[in-house]
Amino acid sequence: MKSLQTQKIGFLSTPQFSMLSFVAALEPLRAANRLSGQALYEWHIFSQDNQPVAASNGLPITPDRRFDETADIDLMIVVAGIGTTLIRDKKLFEWLRQLSRRGVALGATSTASLLLARARLLSHHRCTIHWENKESFQEEFPELNVTGELYEIDGNIMTCSGGLASLDMICHKIALEHGADLAMGCAEQFIHPQIRPANEKQRMELQFRHNTNHPRLIKVIQLMQNHTEDVLSCTEIGDKVGLSTRQMERLFQSHMHTTPNAFYMQLRLERARHLLLQSTMSITQIATACGFNSTSYFTRCFAKGFGLTPREQRQRREPG
Repeated sequence: MKSLQTQKIGFLSTPQFSMLSFVAALEPLRAANRLSGQALYEWHIFSQDNQPVAASNGLPITPDRRFDETADIDLMIVVAGIGTTLIRDKKLFEWLRQLSRRGVALGATSTASLLLARARLLSHHRCTIHWENKESFQEEFPELNVTGELYEIDGNIMTCSGGLASLDMICHKIALEHGADLAMGCAEQFIHPQIRPANEKQRMELQFRHNTNHPRLIKVIQLMQNHTEDVLSCTEIGDKVGLSTRQMERLFQSHMHTTPNAFYMQLRLERARHLLLQSTMSITQIATACGFNSTSYFTRCFAKGFGLTPREQRQRREPG
């Protein structure tokens, strides 16, 4: 085992952070102390204004240290969630850079990777982010090495995709620092029988998301997902999977209770709504990225699908 000196970890809570990803990162540290019988880890909560911060579920968490009380911190993990796209606080970014210059390791859960990127701290590191935000993250930072893994630990930077991936990442950290047996013991405390490797998929398989096991239907849906910008016709899709247009229509009616065209359109509109909420792309750029040949046509389809225009949808973004 490595040194048993107590490692001090800070958690910076940002508005509407994910409570699950925060607790999943903190609880393995408590379990490691309990199972080892030693104070391996100590943790402290921070917020920018030294006031309680509400999670996305509405529950507040109260900081136990002031924003400037970081002299003994070894690792600072930024916990985030909904609304992170709108956070562009120069004071926060400079604070993170100062920590980095002092040799403090930095971490991010869920969408907090975006904040480390805006602080210019991810340039030479592999990183990951929640699957919902990966596309817009890469749009804003095309130069970064964004992997889409469950978590990444690269030098003094650790990032994870959020949710229970925080538990896997911290258990992996415990294994590196104090051995695999202790890490597995921590995981078992939370009925988590296997510490997932970083390269395990973030999202459910298509058959679970759409409640179907039909192999050709799954191939059709995969093609649609992979061609939201360069839209394929039903005939082209059918040719690729060995289905006639009529066979495809029967499959969709039987398993999805809709038509192939309607499903494809909904897929493209859902992607457009995500980009409106999570990216800085213009509405025209989003229309093009989602396979619409004009902004006016995109606006009509979006309003029909969601009951509001793309501009109105963007104005309804969660506050940061």
